[in-house]
Amino acid sequence: MDREGQVERTTKETRIHLSLRLSGEGSGKIGTGVPFLDHMLTLFMRHGLFDLTIAAKGDVEVDFHHVVEDAGICLGEAFRQALGDMKGIRRYGHAVVPMIEALASVTVDVSARPHLVYNSPLGKEKVGTFDVELVEEFLRAFAQSSGVCLHVNVAYGSNAHHTVEAVFKALGRAMSAAVELDPRVKGVPSTKGVLG
Repeated sequence: MDREGQVERTTKETRIHLSLRLSGEGSGKIGTGVPFLDHMLTLFMRHGLFDLTIAAKGDVEVDFHHVVEDAGICLGEAFRQALGDMKGIRRYGHAVVPMIEALASVTVDVSARPHLVYNSPLGKEKVGTFDVELVEEFLRAFAQSSGVCLHVNVAYGSNAHHTVEAVFKALGRAMSAAVELDPRVKGVPSTKGVLG
């Protein structure tokens, strides 16, 4: 079972091609035109052991919002596609990751019931030219398009770069745990017999 997803999205603001392999080695190539987002998605890929390739172009001369949000949409759609009927997955995943002085916790339920809870001390900080408030926009887009219930809780962190890095590493590890196949699971992991 390959468990792969491929998504192409073209709007008046962005053009994105994304491919994802769930049972990967943490390799690929990320190019969104937003260097900080590239760095975070590379961390997500490497720590989740997903193979991920993203080629994106967008109106970054306006700001980074459209590319960031659409990258989240595409990544979520690729997960949904790669998971197929979701039979045999563990469904839940949780990771707590420290990054120097920052600590982030991410808990996911791959349930076809999208939701985002985002608690972070970060406000309108910037990392270079990247508006840190776009992290929440990315996560919301990812949760909605993947059908994942996503809880992100940052306990503390004074450095914005470190804090966001902890979030993306934890997201990768939590998603990896949730989509892992468990041979003991027969059908989907739900007493209702369906997810959603």
